[in-house]
Amino acid sequence: MSYQPIESYGVIGDMRSVALVGKNGSIDWCCLPAFDSPSVFGRILDEQKGGYWLLRPASGETREKQMYLPDSNVLVTRFVGRGGMAETIEFMAIGREAGGESESRCRQIVRIAKAIGGPVRFRMECRPAFDYARAAHEVHVNAHARHAVFATGERQFVLKGDRELRQDGAGAVADFVVEGGRQAVFVLRHRSGKADAQVAEPPVDADALLNETVRFWRAWAAQSRYRGRWREIVTRSALVLKLLTYLPSGAIVAAPTTSLPEEIGGVRNWDYRYTWVRDAAFTVYSLMRLGYTEEAAAFAHFMQARAKEEETEGGPLNVMYGIDGRHDLPEETLDHLEGYRGSHPVRVGNAASSHLQLDIYGELMDSLYLYDKYGTPLSYEMWTQVERILDWLVKNWDQPDQSIWEVRGGRRQFTYSKLQCWVAFDRGVRLARKRSFPTEGDSWRLERNRIYNAIMREGWNEGVGAFMQDFGGQALDASLLMMPLMLLVSPKDPRMLATIARIRRELAADTLVRRYDTDKAARDGLPGSEGFFSVCSFWLVEAMARAGQIEEAQLLFEKLLSYGNHLGLFSEEVSAQGELLGNFPQALTHLGLISAAHNLDLLLDRR
Repeated sequence: MSYQPIESYGVIGDMRSVALVGKNGSIDWCCLPAFDSPSVFGRILDEQKGGYWLLRPASGETREKQMYLPDSNVLVTRFVGRGGMAETIEFMAIGREAGGESESRCRQIVRIAKAIGGPVRFRMECRPAFDYARAAHEVHVNAHARHAVFATGERQFVLKGDRELRQDGAGAVADFVVEGGRQAVFVLRHRSGKADAQVAEPPVDADALLNETVRFWRAWAAQSRYRGRWREIVTRSALVLKLLTYLPSGAIVAAPTTSLPEEIGGVRNWDYRYTWVRDAAFTVYSLMRLGYTEEAAAFAHFMQARAKEEETEGGPLNVMYGIDGRHDLPEETLDHLEGYRGSHPVRVGNAASSHLQLDIYGELMDSLYLYDKYGTPLSYEMWTQVERILDWLVKNWDQPDQSIWEVRGGRRQFTYSKLQCWVAFDRGVRLARKRSFPTEGDSWRLERNRIYNAIMREGWNEGVGAFMQDFGGQALDASLLMMPLMLLVSPKDPRMLATIARIRRELAADTLVRRYDTDKAARDGLPGSEGFFSVCSFWLVEAMARAGQIEEAQLLFEKLLSYGNHLGLFSEEVSAQGELLGNFPQALTHLGLISAAHNLDLLLDRR
């Protein structure tokens, strides 16, 4: 099969990893046992070598539709064709350790094939490609026990079903008929990457696993306090963000994929399966707005553990971490894979982990401030880590850095980084005053004032009539739409209104917004271009709404929602042709959607 559009996929997961399930019935991306493990199925990055797991009617001529069971991450794909009507139900089972009801002895991807009406002939093909298709594997099929073991080195997985399996090369296949109203079940099982007798032998009670998983997701979704105009899409975004949390540590990944391109055929292909302090802090902020404080507590503990670690040359915190807290994320290219639709190189690891990005301190402090306000008050031990971080920032905020967009063209005095340094000191001062924490906070207040004046003097370009990407620069940057959202300036400040208008003229096409002009003074150090950056579009909506342009902001927001896929999932970017680009689904985009919906709803109610 040729490459499927990125928007053709749904996502299922268990807060340890996810699988991308295409409308054609193929799982084309899944890393096991964790988000950042080497891929087991990776056809989305190489249609010939990557590996896949197909379950669909044998008749190729079908019309497909996908939906989630309401308020859950259980995916249903329906097939309608000459061979009859059928559907598959797919999910990753939730056990007691994640809040479910039963004691799960292994991780499980469950796929159920059903016939609707008359009998339907199905085809199942499981063809894994271990270690990003670099490692050969053995296949052992036990037709009597109806399971197959795929093994390479220390990684082993069991495919167990209730239909007869047979080996086909390096894969296992099954051809079978499901009578009307009946079902067939296949489960991929593993435990820490191992397949032993206990994993292979227990029977599969698919209906019990399905009911338990649905109950878990619906109980979680029901905790949301959002009752606004866009409840369904906001709930879906929250469920996506929950999927991207790593339960064992509290870390939150930016996206579950790597190297899905920002430009078809281009080189802007990055690995997002790690925890960016920035993205995770924003995610916590969005979830807390909806009433989810447990996730905020878990992330706060994750970051507290990182803050206790020995300070490096780049400061008290790294830009990003592995989901287990590791620092070493070396970037390498997988030259044996052609990349999505020929977009190479395919990268694993991320060299941006060594960047200096000073904005992360503001985003982290803002989330901790809100956690203290709406969740659990900060402990004294956590406050001592805050003090250490802010005291370091006092001495270093005026350094040039690589900022939010992680440019690879050298460090500069980015206005956005200065904005977030201001946020870091501002929230620190507020916390100290509110909680009467012992602190030498005068230095934070003084530096906060210095940064504010520097932004107004050096970040503003009188000739252009807008705030610029960097001090003394000539390029616009959509990240500066965050200035009123982070409370640096009034949303109706004439300078902010002028900046919004300028961004709309030069970086926007209707409701879609680019990060910056890659052909002008942005100098990001990379060849090629990119699409419209989805979260910037949501930032524009929120900035306009706060500025009083409510009706127009609502129209732009409604238009933006149409760029999500059929399931309400958003990737990193949207191309000029309206197709989804970049890693998928992306946390930053979904949290931007939640924030825009929340604030737009409040402003509409007040009006």
